[in-house]
Amino acid sequence: MTTSFRRLFGMLFWAVLSAFFFANVEIQIEGAAGWAANLPTWRIEHHWLLDIFWGGRAMTGYHAWIFPFIALMFHYPIWFNGSWDWRGECRIMASIMTFWISEDWLWFVLNPAYGLARFNPADVPWHKHWLGAVPVDYWIYSAAAIVLLWLAERKPRSVQIALSRS
Repeated sequence: MTTSFRRLFGMLFWAVLSAFFFANVEIQIEGAAGWAANLPTWRIEHHWLLDIFWGGRAMTGYHAWIFPFIALMFHYPIWFNGSWDWRGECRIMASIMTFWISEDWLWFVLNPAYGLARFNPADVPWHKHWLGAVPVDYWIYSAAAIVLLWLAERKPRSVQIALSRS
């Protein structure tokens, strides 16, 4: 196993492991009422921008704070080390996408009020768009994460500079 593959596998494993812990935290916070339905927070239920950027789901105060918090936590190592680059950013964004897909799915699997039997459009009204057995978001973010990882891991093209001698 190459070092690059080991690092990539470790990074994705860490994102899923983190998602497992966070899913359990959210289950304790939300219980059976997903998408912060019973939390004491503000909600915007309908807006055309929510349809474009949020999959038609409500925007809540809870989500307005938790999404940037998770993004900041995933970015912490590059700011701590002072070494930002585009490849690292692609890996981080892919990890965040992997985290949220995994966290969302694990919330259903681990939540005693749901389980896999209730992971469907009828029992999960906040996921408004489904393709097959999962929300469309899972497909979109999985594809985006794969593209980002491809960009991060591909070998750079060698640049050949022709020097003319006069």
